[in-house]
Amino acid sequence: MAPQISLVTPEGPVTAPLPATSPLAVSGLTVSYHRQPAVWNVDFVAPPGQRTAIIGPNGAGKSTFLKAALGLIPRLAGEVRVFGQPVERQRRRIAYVPQRESVDWDFPASALDVVAMGLYPRIGWFRPVTHRHRDRARACLDQIGLADFADRQIGQLSGGQQQRVFLARALAQEADLYVMDEPFTGVDATTERAIADLMCRLRDSGRSVICVHHALETVGAYFDHALILNVRKIAAGPVADTVTEAHLATAYGGRFVRGMPLAAVSGR
Repeated sequence: MAPQISLVTPEGPVTAPLPATSPLAVSGLTVSYHRQPAVWNVDFVAPPGQRTAIIGPNGAGKSTFLKAALGLIPRLAGEVRVFGQPVERQRRRIAYVPQRESVDWDFPASALDVVAMGLYPRIGWFRPVTHRHRDRARACLDQIGLADFADRQIGQLSGGQQQRVFLARALAQEADLYVMDEPFTGVDATTERAIADLMCRLRDSGRSVICVHHALETVGAYFDHALILNVRKIAAGPVADTVTEAHLATAYGGRFVRGMPLAAVSGR
């Protein structure tokens, strides 16, 4: 039986198959920590070939939702499909950029070594990295403006440069779905522009981008669609229709001031 997503109509709830064209489709996704729900019964279908932001207040379950959908942490319930197949079968089609805080920056690896790790699924584990592979890794570093730092140990790079190294590693994977967890957090203006430009290039080449994002003022500039979470799904859809004062007030509560200008947020 095909996995299904719940829909609510005036006649009551109905179900429909999760679409095979969606880069990420989830139904009833639930995650619990110590018997407390972190993500509760979320249905979401990401549009193909678009940049999607996951937004919401701190502690809303944004990163938890993303990690559970990718199978990086256990989920209590729910169905997940990546391009119509279980996520476990589609790993080679997914490139994941984690939060910087989750990386061991003291690991004795150069920027080039880290980018080359993105090629391992194609090279094969325990097989040598050839000159051709290293040339490919250098080309990915060049795309994000770090070719001159290829031999620098990753811990010696600035925060923005470290983030760009992991973006280059994602590029090396030549994936169809790029998943990024707070890539704009704590980076300099040069890196922010590089990330935004990269997301545009990926979308324009037909790839899909899903990104946990905090800065509401740049949602309209950097993304096409949005999913608003606060443990439960508040809203999802095109940014202009989804990132509204009513939805943000529901998600953020007292932390959102009614009447704040939404032109920059929604792109309207």
